[in-house]
Amino acid sequence: MLRHDICEHPAENGPAVGTNATAGSPISSDGTPVLGERYVVPARNGRAVRVAKGQAITVINPHGTQVCDFWAFSAANPNEFLSWEHARAGLSAIIPKVGDELLTNRRRPILSIEEDTSPGIHDTLMAACDLFRYTGLGCTEYHDNCADNMRLAMAAIGMTPAEVPQPFNLWMNIPVAADWSVQWLAPVSKPGDRVVMRARMDLVAVMSACPQDLLPINGNDMAPVEIQFEVND
Repeated sequence: MLRHDICEHPAENGPAVGTNATAGSPISSDGTPVLGERYVVPARNGRAVRVAKGQAITVINPHGTQVCDFWAFSAANPNEFLSWEHARAGLSAIIPKVGDELLTNRRRPILSIEEDTSPGIHDTLMAACDLFRYTGLGCTEYHDNCADNMRLAMAAIGMTPAEVPQPFNLWMNIPVAADWSVQWLAPVSKPGDRVVMRARMDLVAVMSACPQDLLPINGNDMAPVEIQFEVND
């Protein structure tokens, strides 16, 4: 059981619980990218990027083994964001495919999937890992985590999220069995696989190269590595 003093602080959901290099390494001061430039999200870190309506963001899995926690927030109002409890209802599915529109918590399209070179196995069910998850897995000290990576990446470009929404866990392999149980398995993606999403509104995308090294989420070697992304017209 988690200690109450750990669970009760901080009082708000926006601030990070700990820190890492994400806090001091934004791609630019406000997250505006150089179009066509390939950016790296180092292992265990996060990055935020602004994507204008009509532009496409490509997320790349260079090693094939790395999960990317992905969020999208309306640039005009970060309280509107890609929301999987709404998007799953809109899709009548738990994994989106090419051609699908992804909805916000106000049931508007925020992204559409244009390309997916992987087998299409992603996760929309599991919350981002956080300090509390790692404490439950036995960690006694701070462990890098996707929830804080998102918070730190947004803070690095001058934004504070109100909460940590359910991410789009790109390449995360969580099969649901006939008895409704789930497994935590290694990705089935291959080196160089990419997912291309087109912005349906001005947005801020946030990516975390998942730091999970206690379960085979990032491959059977349980060794987190980098991911890459670029923004294009």
